[in-house]
Amino acid sequence: MFNNKNMLGINGLGRIGKLTLWDQIRSRHFDGFVINLGRDLGTGIDALVQVIETDSTYGSLRRFLYGYSENSFDIKVVDKEAGLLEVDGLPVKFLRTERNPQNINWREHGVRLVVDCTGRYKDPTTPVDDKNGSIRGHLAAGAEKVIISAPIKIADSAAKTPEDSSMLIYGINHLDFDPSRQHILSGTSCTTTGLSHMLKPLLENKETSNILTASMSTVHAATNTQSILDYSPKAGAEDLRKTRSIFNNIILTSTGAAKALEKVLPEIQRVGFMADSVRIPTNTASLIILNLTFHTPLTESGEPRINRSFLNNIYKAAANGSQKGLLIYNEKQNVSADIIGTQAAILLEGHETHTRTGFLNISSEMLEQSGIKDGFDIRMPVTHAKIFGWYDNEYGSYVYSLSKLTIYIDKNM
Repeated sequence: MFNNKNMLGINGLGRIGKLTLWDQIRSRHFDGFVINLGRDLGTGIDALVQVIETDSTYGSLRRFLYGYSENSFDIKVVDKEAGLLEVDGLPVKFLRTERNPQNINWREHGVRLVVDCTGRYKDPTTPVDDKNGSIRGHLAAGAEKVIISAPIKIADSAAKTPEDSSMLIYGINHLDFDPSRQHILSGTSCTTTGLSHMLKPLLENKETSNILTASMSTVHAATNTQSILDYSPKAGAEDLRKTRSIFNNIILTSTGAAKALEKVLPEIQRVGFMADSVRIPTNTASLIILNLTFHTPLTESGEPRINRSFLNNIYKAAANGSQKGLLIYNEKQNVSADIIGTQAAILLEGHETHTRTGFLNISSEMLEQSGIKDGFDIRMPVTHAKIFGWYDNEYGSYVYSLSKLTIYIDKNM
């Protein structure tokens, strides 16, 4: 039916799946969309129309596309039985029978590129015929490339990432895409996307690339993986906090951002990186608090060269240069609601950048204990920096960046 059109396949219609559809309708890059639900939704096609037309966080699709202007907008039911709609003039076909990727038959619908937004299929080492499904099933079903809207996660810790699989972030390492050998791509996560754009300009600057220690905490909005009310943990569950109500609590938890970061910015491996997450009861917009320690050179007058102004100027240059449109530098006093819908991987709040420089005293005795003889006392200047970055973890940061990556992959397949 769609063989002469450039159709994007989307597997799953959760938060990322629906917002991916919204943003790709906005971009007008694809001629239409084939969305696999794998099941009936609600009472029929009218319920499906309402699901894709409305959103509790971002409002209506019409307002998302056109604001409060008087532009015409319509969702038409073209074929009720076939699940075919026309959304703002673009065909959107819904598939409602198969949940296993290998049975979706993308080839029949002219889909070459699929974005898997289910969150279920993250392991590219899983065989295509696994009874629970595999990300490789999309390729067997006719797709040429598939993008996972989550970091790659391999169940077997001893297994390596297959050569045809890679994690990419637009504006960081998307130019590494090799269509001849890479068929399974990952757009990593919202936090890894924002964090990588905070670190990139520092790693590219000679004086801030010498990072001694690095850690981050993300104060993160709630997601659908959390419980509305308390429930009893499953057998073997180690983190009991994941069973507690997100409505009523601030919840400490882990994040895989540091591990994924090493895949897209390999130079961070020499530093080592600690990361954690603090979940809070808001619907979207999150905050990265980045802590870094640098060996800092001194000016001729003995002042530390790496200071608040120095770091902010690096970010200003990046926001107007290589990361323009992906990193925003801002000196306003923001709150999380101000960030919702902001189209950027990260918004750097320069007003809150802080530094403190001290001196690390290393005696000759300490050097001798490390095997360095005939040493002498060393007084090394060290600067600790705290940098704050906002990101809309649903649409504005993650889906916006994922959509740019999707279009780039499509253009270069």
